[in-house]
Amino acid sequence: MASFTNLGVGLGGSVDVNGLIKSSVDMARLPITRNTGLTYQATMIDAKISTYGQIKSLVSTLSDAANKLVSVTGWNAVTATSSNKDFITASAVGGTVASTFSVEVQGLAKAQTTTSQSLGKGLPVGQGTLRLELGKWADASTFTPAAGKTAVDITVGANDTLSDIAGKINGAKAGVTATIVSDASGERLLLRSQTTGEESGFRMAVTDADGNNADGAGLSRLMDNATTSYAADAKATVNGIAVTSATNTFTNTVSGVTFNALKETTGPVEITVAGDTSKVKENLDAFVKAYNAVNQALNTITAYDKDTKTAGLLQGDSSAVTLQNTLRMALQSVAGGEGKLRTLSDIGISTAKGTDPLRPSGDLAIDSAKLDAALKDPEALKGFFRGADGNTANGVGTKIKSALDGLLADGTGFFSSKDNLLKKAKRLNETEVQTVEDRAKRLEASLTARYVALDGQMSKLNALNSYIAQQVTTWNKSS
Repeated sequence: MASFTNLGVGLGGSVDVNGLIKSSVDMARLPITRNTGLTYQATMIDAKISTYGQIKSLVSTLSDAANKLVSVTGWNAVTATSSNKDFITASAVGGTVASTFSVEVQGLAKAQTTTSQSLGKGLPVGQGTLRLELGKWADASTFTPAAGKTAVDITVGANDTLSDIAGKINGAKAGVTATIVSDASGERLLLRSQTTGEESGFRMAVTDADGNNADGAGLSRLMDNATTSYAADAKATVNGIAVTSATNTFTNTVSGVTFNALKETTGPVEITVAGDTSKVKENLDAFVKAYNAVNQALNTITAYDKDTKTAGLLQGDSSAVTLQNTLRMALQSVAGGEGKLRTLSDIGISTAKGTDPLRPSGDLAIDSAKLDAALKDPEALKGFFRGADGNTANGVGTKIKSALDGLLADGTGFFSSKDNLLKKAKRLNETEVQTVEDRAKRLEASLTARYVALDGQMSKLNALNSYIAQQVTTWNKSS
């Protein structure tokens, strides 16, 4: 608001014009600033938008949990167990057919290693070029380069030590790693292929600067008397049938099953694949927890505490009550078909009694004994949630998921509609605030102009009054 440094001179200097104008403007802005005014209303709208967003997130989590009770993968969990985990471990993907088979491991997968003769510590090796190429050794003298792999040449300087050469090999990314092994006689260069399996061998060749690649002098010393342990596939039998793997992991050798060879076996190890009801229990527990999280949040924000006389943010909000009732009705869905399982209570999921019988929370609880009894017939339980005989529309899980999808739908769902209404209210609030602010500014400008005009008139009157007083004084002296 504008202020006046000289205003009030004509009014005698004792009138707080700025204060009068501010008071009038403040009165005009009361629709914004009063305790329940537009600023407060905007804060409440923002809080509701945020709260409904949080509730939507909880309902989305509940929807994900319900989806696991409807999807095939949620019911096809299996376990794969080994009769001797010290030698073989196993796992299986969902839906794998229950079975048992025996595995024997005759050999583990190996990477190729090549170790040079011992050389002097920290001394130059010799100038020249090392060539490394990946491929497969049929025997100690027959090497087939890998298709699509290019040989890598590494230049060795006259002053390079074994450590320098190892660093250059590792930096060349040739599929071979190099380390230095030290013993009492000196240092050795140890080369190892980065992966295991027969196809992951490598060949090293030397071009010695002295012109003789086989004299055991200079750089060719790396090849002279070097020892090599060749790469190998893991070898095993499954029910007596020979199988191999480039690694110690056998994937889909048996459909849907992965087993890992840890040691060579001394006898058969049994691998058993069976249905895993524990996963179903985990999914049901996750569903109950997700529902309770939504329910508790709604209870909190719609509650009224008579002792403290405080209300939750959405206390009395019909939309919140409708949402809670919609969720509770979804839980009362009844399975179609002829199955003996009809409602959630039939499998041990029902409303908890709570601590206050007069004010039940609405939370769900699981009767473990009843659920374990239902799990003894997993196909019936699966049909209860997914719909018996392939009719998914009859499934309780399908009905619950459908209700949740309706709430979460973009554009037409509960949360989308509520968000649009609240944002519309926020825009109207902003428009009203602007209207009041504009009105206050016009009032300020009008009052300022009036007081300026009044001050000018009073200044003239004060001047005239002074002139007349002077004239009267003069006349009196003349008399």
